[in-house]
Amino acid sequence: MQKYVCEVCGYVYDPAQGDSDSDIPAGTKFEDLPDDWTCPVCGAGKDSFVPED
Repeated sequence: MQKYVCEVCGYVYDPAQGDSDSDIPAGTKFEDLPDDWTCPVCGAGKDSFVPED
């Protein structure tokens, strides 16, 4: 699955791991994250993320 990187702080969202701090289960694609989901490290919005190379 495609990983996404926060352009503000460098946090990497890995769909295989999800985001347990935000109750996002493992296997959740980035596209399926809620629109109000924010970076767990810096709080940046979803629009601050880009696909990881």
